[in-house]
Amino acid sequence: MNKATALIQQITTTQAGWGALALRVPVGIIFAAHGAQKLFGWFGGYGLAGTGAWMDSIGLTPGVVMAFLAGAAEFFGGLALILGFLTRPAAAALAFAMLVAIFSVHFENGLFMSNNGYEFGLALLAASVSLLFSGAGKVSVDALISRKH
Repeated sequence: MNKATALIQQITTTQAGWGALALRVPVGIIFAAHGAQKLFGWFGGYGLAGTGAWMDSIGLTPGVVMAFLAGAAEFFGGLALILGFLTRPAAAALAFAMLVAIFSVHFENGLFMSNNGYEFGLALLAASVSLLFSGAGKVSVDALISRKH
């Protein structure tokens, strides 16, 4: 087995069952929707320019670049979770995005969402880390790839 094949096998292999599917799909939808708000202005979002200006205002500069990175991680990472395709790398990127969101925006407001706190980000962080450890599960593109290698 060559190194590339071994890496693909390692990334896509999963022992998780149906539970990963129940976690992946709704969390993927949430991430993809939030990414679409940042990138495209869909679902009441502000798009790259508006999100970038806000990110600049809180010290995440250059704002448009940060908005693009966050939006791309959320949108494409969310789609990857929904499909169960490269779930571990997507979950790693999403976990990192949630750490940045928690500590740059929400942490100082405490736990509760009613005060713009970090509870929602923490839940998404936990889901992302869980998928990073478990992999995509039985019903996933990753499982199909893993079986072929």
